[in-house]
Amino acid sequence: MSVNFNAPFYGWYGDDFTGATDTLATLFSRGAKAFLFLGVPSSRHLAMAGTLDAVGIAGSARAMTPAAMEAELRPVGQFFARSGIKMLHYKCCSTFDSARNVGNIATAMTVLRGFVDQRQAVILGGQPSLGRYCAFGNLFASIGTEAAIHRLDRHPTMSRHPSTPMAEADLRLHLQQLGADAVGLVDWTTLENDRLLASDEPNILFDVLTQKHLAAIGTELKHRARQGSLLVVGASSVAEAVYGDRLFPVVEPQTTVTGPVLAIAGSLSPLTRRQVEAATSFIRISADAGRLVEEESYREGMATRIGSALRDERNVLLSTAPQDPASISSADTRLAQTVGRFADRLLSEVPVRRLIAAGGDTSSQMAQNLNLWGLAYGGQLSPGVSLSIGRSDDPQRDGISLMLKGGQMGSIDLFDRFAAGVA
Repeated sequence: MSVNFNAPFYGWYGDDFTGATDTLATLFSRGAKAFLFLGVPSSRHLAMAGTLDAVGIAGSARAMTPAAMEAELRPVGQFFARSGIKMLHYKCCSTFDSARNVGNIATAMTVLRGFVDQRQAVILGGQPSLGRYCAFGNLFASIGTEAAIHRLDRHPTMSRHPSTPMAEADLRLHLQQLGADAVGLVDWTTLENDRLLASDEPNILFDVLTQKHLAAIGTELKHRARQGSLLVVGASSVAEAVYGDRLFPVVEPQTTVTGPVLAIAGSLSPLTRRQVEAATSFIRISADAGRLVEEESYREGMATRIGSALRDERNVLLSTAPQDPASISSADTRLAQTVGRFADRLLSEVPVRRLIAAGGDTSSQMAQNLNLWGLAYGGQLSPGVSLSIGRSDDPQRDGISLMLKGGQMGSIDLFDRFAAGVA
């Protein structure tokens, strides 16, 4: 397939859908014409998206084995190479949580490095706008909107993540333990003095503590891009660095979608649990995760109950996160896949136009099962949490409003704000 649109400067692949939409929002808020596809796009869908400064592909590599990641990412790399992009951004979680056999970031780097001109991959270690800070190679993170900052290997959530626990805060060591080649470092003191030292390592990590650091890194990235395409790994701070601060007002899209909200929360995060408990404008339903996966009759009963409430114009919040994470392996994607198919069934029976998914795997699987081919930017609800407008060849699904959020993102009242249409 030939690519018949003007080459965008920036291309990104999100290893889950929540992160991919956050980068979309970051780019849009800085005036870049950006669009997010739900897979390598066809020529027809590319033409429908129009001329773009930045083109994204949302995926679910974060939950994949290395072999599955390679199969997923090779066509993505080929597409970006054909497109002529200069900056290939592998958008990983801002906490870099990854394991050898689940969402291995080093695997992604190995695959995608083969589709850019420059040998050295660049890694951005922090995102201050989300409470993520990298100092001397070590990553620190806040918990949601709370002020406390924890080194990642002592973080109350990330150090105990059920499938990708972060036992090492030094991103150089973490990536090398995953199988990456040597990782050099440009530390924050170098950035403070406006010096960017050359390094011969196959990979180079940049500390990030402040927006000033991001500005210096952005200058360096654009300088490197003039010498050929390059691979950059990190959170949406990569887009912040490249496109800088918001220089002019951006007209936010105005959605006219109305009707009841279907929300599905699959995240194990304590913050998401508090958000669920605070959602007063929803009928809250807790599902038994094991039975939801295994029993057709249980799913039938859930579908009947939820469908009835939605037809009565009531908002429904279904929690699928098991109270005991050990009751169903979080590394087993069956739960998220079941939830994705379940959401598609509900929308086929009750044409809901407003959707929430909480949790990276839940968001990815739900979006992938809704017969959408892309997502346009639809507004910002909270740092790290944006709204998206679904694009589909199915008129019943085209234009639906979605909020896809990571487990540790958003204000406590996020669900009610979405239901009330408050951006």
